[in-house]
Amino acid sequence: MSRLSESVTRVMHILDGADLGADYTVAQLLGETTARRSLDLSDLSPKEQAALVEGRTNHLIPSAAVLAEKIEAAQAAGRPSVVKYGIDPTSPDVHLGHAVPIIIASRFQRMGHHVVFIIGDVTAKIGDPSGRSSERPALTDEDIARNLSGYQQQVTPFIDFERADLRFNGEWLNKITLPELVGVLARVPVSMSLQREDFRTRLAEGHGLSVAEFVYSVVMAWDSVAIDADVELGGVDQLLNLQMCRKVMEISDQTPEVVITTPLIEGTDGTGTKMSKSKGNYVGLTAAPDDVYGQLMSIPDHLTEPYLQLLTEWTDDEIRVITKRLEEGTAHPMAVKRILAGEVVAALHGLDAAAAARAEFTARFSKRSFGDTQNLPVVVLKDHAEDTLGALISHTLDFAPSMSAVRRVAQQNGLRLIRESDGDQQTTQLSEASVQQTLSAIVSELGTLDGAELYLKVGRKVARIDV
Repeated sequence: MSRLSESVTRVMHILDGADLGADYTVAQLLGETTARRSLDLSDLSPKEQAALVEGRTNHLIPSAAVLAEKIEAAQAAGRPSVVKYGIDPTSPDVHLGHAVPIIIASRFQRMGHHVVFIIGDVTAKIGDPSGRSSERPALTDEDIARNLSGYQQQVTPFIDFERADLRFNGEWLNKITLPELVGVLARVPVSMSLQREDFRTRLAEGHGLSVAEFVYSVVMAWDSVAIDADVELGGVDQLLNLQMCRKVMEISDQTPEVVITTPLIEGTDGTGTKMSKSKGNYVGLTAAPDDVYGQLMSIPDHLTEPYLQLLTEWTDDEIRVITKRLEEGTAHPMAVKRILAGEVVAALHGLDAAAAARAEFTARFSKRSFGDTQNLPVVVLKDHAEDTLGALISHTLDFAPSMSAVRRVAQQNGLRLIRESDGDQQTTQLSEASVQQTLSAIVSELGTLDGAELYLKVGRKVARIDV
């Protein structure tokens, strides 16, 4: 029996009839799964390794069988497989959406393979056009330096950089000559780029497309050639870029890498859009433990299962047990969501921080309603109907020093409306765009309140809205 199988057996024993809302049970589960994040997985066979990875992917190209063969061939040659993950520093923040393929990279590392984390300091100047309706704003060297300064620290909870490489693609891209670039471009069929729906849409709508964007994927593919990658990881939106990496490796007389894409995780607002900073529906990897815990507790119930699948070390068998217990009514959705929140906090900040965040959340939200809280400030809707939410928060309530501070709270998912009746609470996440809306417009979007009390939560501060 493998070390992972032994861990799964222990967790399944805990899950068998235990009270999932009990602190003791949660502490047992978190202790086991936290240990799993550093568990040596090298005793898994190549086929078992490929199967473990495949369970969390959208695409595995050419196939899981080829991945297993690559792993086996590398082992026979006495070397680890080279696993590549790249990111362009177009923003200073890394969030849980980025973490999905990074967690897979972590598993490869624990299987004994060599992870190469590539920062696209050169490709960031072009801008990845994937899914874009217009060209990305140009970044200066100063922008890139500022954005990438904290990347390694942000992903350290998942990747052990004492056993991984952190490299910048300027290391090789700055040395490419024009004849080399033209030589590769001459062998890449234009059809590979024209099959991209995002390109076709932009051209059809007259938004234009630069030549630099057109060759972005070819330039990015040089990263795979430079490190002779065996495997590359990326979100499903990177599929066509990663297929170009295989093509350019083939042109360079290298064995094409195995391409693995992972799902784009849905944002915390549950609207179906992917997690992104621009939508304000993200959880940053540097967010404080209490904030991470609270943001995950605010997600709609339907996101709990996919978040468990993509953001934790839980296996499919373990998640099936949880799902069955929810269907049978022997587990409460809130208890499972609290397990999820604890898992993510433990991954980012450690077990002690997860326990403290759980206790803080219980003390603040679970043991009393807002209606029991004394001396809350009150906003009368009819008196402030046409005030923007930002003005209300920063001027009337003095909950934030400025409008920009209100927007930052919204970006961090700290802006919420809470309907409370008979001890039941329903939370509506407010986006950054809500800051410019009037209070009456925001309240009207909630529909009929049916006698429920309405509260505005700004970070840790709360006010009652008298409707």
